[in-house]
Amino acid sequence: MRLDYPPNVKIIRIPCTGKVDALYLLKALEDGADGVYVAGCEEGDCHFLKGNIRAKKRVGYVKSILKDIGIHPGRVEMYNLSAADGPRFVDIAREFTKRIKALGPSPIRTGAGSEPVGDAAGEAKAGAEKKAA
Repeated sequence: MRLDYPPNVKIIRIPCTGKVDALYLLKALEDGADGVYVAGCEEGDCHFLKGNIRAKKRVGYVKSILKDIGIHPGRVEMYNLSAADGPRFVDIAREFTKRIKALGPSPIRTGAGSEPVGDAAGEAKAGAEKKAA
């Protein structure tokens, strides 16, 4: 079964979501991601016992940091699903992408005055080309 999720979703596979550190999530946002979500095992069904519980706490911590600095905490999320539930993964990817697009480009960028990344870069370039014409 071939399922298509949005092309702007970048999958990073790790052995267990318990390996996801808050710094990785924040770094992804700093490097230009408009949103980050963690997809882990169903709660209580982790091969590494409590990895998904640890990941959920770390995602919550990142959400609180974002809220404290004035960034919408919805840019980071944790989802629990079975590894065999491909259609649900696709639904989550589509829903999260839609949510992030509604929030717009992330206000977080690496360094002062750095170039926008991803879709924001394309929009900025298109705007510059229109002005030049």
